[in-house]
Amino acid sequence: MSGLPELSGKVAVVTGGASGIGKGIATQLAAEGMRVIIADIEQAALDKTASELGAIGIRADVSDVDSVRALAKEATNRFGTVHVVCNNAGIGPMAAIADLTMDDWHWMLGVNLYGVIHGVQTFLPILSANPDGGHIVNTASMAGLVAHARLGAYAVAKYGVVALTEVLAEELAAAGSAVGVSVLCPGTVHTNIGRSSRNRPARLADGALADIDIELEDNPVYRWINPEDAGAVVVRAIKRGDLYALTHPDWYPMVEQRHQAIAAAFRQQAADAG
Repeated sequence: MSGLPELSGKVAVVTGGASGIGKGIATQLAAEGMRVIIADIEQAALDKTASELGAIGIRADVSDVDSVRALAKEATNRFGTVHVVCNNAGIGPMAAIADLTMDDWHWMLGVNLYGVIHGVQTFLPILSANPDGGHIVNTASMAGLVAHARLGAYAVAKYGVVALTEVLAEELAAAGSAVGVSVLCPGTVHTNIGRSSRNRPARLADGALADIDIELEDNPVYRWINPEDAGAVVVRAIKRGDLYALTHPDWYPMVEQRHQAIAAAFRQQAADAG
């Protein structure tokens, strides 16, 4: 798959770029010499981070396709093109599936899945027209590879992001495109995703999803990294053209257990049919 080994001087757009993983990605891309645009729904945080990084801040709501289109138009008006798009903006409240409301589903999928879809649909033609090629990074989660209780809505969105990215990678490769794509599946990263409800739209206020600060949970499985470390993983994936960008390779046993259960089901079905 296509990679971008040289990033200096190229243009990047990072959604959810005012804080957390998005800020970590933007920090590392800026360190590579890229011209960085960060987009975020929080204006104050956006202005602060843009000033810190020497980036351009543009307010955008990724759940609104028109807002994402306006972001792309502003980016191309400023720089003529875009080379790297990181569809990173996300939310992380939790609740049992039985307790979820339709407002919960619309909010979660609107940001975590449609936010990525909007970014891909809007920016892919721009990257495809770029003679230098380009790269898309879609932020999923380890919960896009293996799901656990209370993460139903979140995992549905993140599994969708993984599937979207895998299919897009296959299609781009078949077309001989100079655009590559990666899916970032981070584990536990120090961010403020545990306060996602501060940005919940009033029109989708009826719900059971609740912010959970898992940094306060005593779980020996968790290994916390800084956003800049996640950003470094993204930079390597862009340069090499990696499909999967993983921050916690030590968490593979959880994913392997799921794979083994699926393999066992296939073997059982084969035996039943035999």
